[in-house]
Amino acid sequence: MVAIGFCIDFIAIGFFFYSYGVFFKAIAEDFQGSRMGVSLGIVIAQGTGALLAPLIGRALDRYPIKQVIALAATSLGIGFILLGFTTSPLWFYLVMCLFMGFGSTATAQIGSLKLISNWFVLKRGTALGFASTGISVGGMVMPAVSAWFIVHFSWREGFIVYGIITLVVLVPLVLRYVVSRPENVGQLPDGLPSTQQLPPARSPLKTREIVVDRNFIVMVIIIGLLFGIQSATLIHMVPRATDIGIDLVAAAFIASVCAGTGVAGKIAFGTMVDRMPVRLAFWIAVACQILGQAVMFLTSDYLPFFIGAAIFGFGMGGIVPMQGAVVGAAFGRASFGQVLGVMHLLMAFIHLAGPPLTGWIYDYTGSYDWAFLTFFALYAVVAVMIAVLKVETRGSHRIKTTSKI
Repeated sequence: MVAIGFCIDFIAIGFFFYSYGVFFKAIAEDFQGSRMGVSLGIVIAQGTGALLAPLIGRALDRYPIKQVIALAATSLGIGFILLGFTTSPLWFYLVMCLFMGFGSTATAQIGSLKLISNWFVLKRGTALGFASTGISVGGMVMPAVSAWFIVHFSWREGFIVYGIITLVVLVPLVLRYVVSRPENVGQLPDGLPSTQQLPPARSPLKTREIVVDRNFIVMVIIIGLLFGIQSATLIHMVPRATDIGIDLVAAAFIASVCAGTGVAGKIAFGTMVDRMPVRLAFWIAVACQILGQAVMFLTSDYLPFFIGAAIFGFGMGGIVPMQGAVVGAAFGRASFGQVLGVMHLLMAFIHLAGPPLTGWIYDYTGSYDWAFLTFFALYAVVAVMIAVLKVETRGSHRIKTTSKI
């Protein structure tokens, strides 16, 4: 299942999110729009996904995961193809809303996390770390591929090809190999022998029990702010690099390297969260992001910008596996999808502001400087909120549910 999760993340995030930043200027030119307007496209997709997230999470908890993910992958593939034929910003936004939002959320953002969480308990952080490297590997490969499409064809042909690959590769892969739970094929989580003593299963939680949990509230703030900063940084990384004189192909390579160091970050922090206090792992990841952002902020030269992006990518890589590990540890497998879905919805009010706000700052000031300064202030808020987190992921079988407030 780790390999399947890798493939889902590679296509759903690599084809969509990481490619969008490379196609960014070409889309803006084609539709004669502002950077805030192009940023709005990704926000519409993510916003729609966030609104649907509680329903998606509940469906993943109650129905075969392969059916939910296959349906979402089909929506994603059709959406890619339709994007290639859009002729106006309005139709572009409609496709983002009707197809890309559901498709991207139910595949990688919730679906693959739920799948891996079902198959792993004691080694959940490590498994999520390896599976989510598909996101970063997609980020390594797809910016260069997308830049090639821009140079030789256009962003439209690129999205059409991505849609065809999604429909003919990802959908059949999911239908053939995804199994919702190891118990469905006579196995136990973590590949344990049938004689192994597992943690007692928890009953599914009600939504009102979830939303008043202290750790849930803190995680919404932490992950929401980090996702907002990260998405804004990634979406605007290539445009900012080209603004300071780096050519498109070289800028795309920087984005690929950022994603590549994210591979190491996902594995490193996924392993850390199974072996050390989760707060310490979070602080290390945030420190790496701050250092990388500072280097990018203070330079206009290629090599320092490259190094800063690499450091930032390493810190960014750890957030997804740590999120999954904390949610699984605090709420268990039975409620994982529902918790992640409700969390995704509430986080949207925070993280969706990142890309358009950054675009607006650039449009208004002609620079990304104030956006970076805003990021640093938000990182300070995140660091404080991490201190409030009370979930311990080491030895998940020993974790008790948290007190309610």
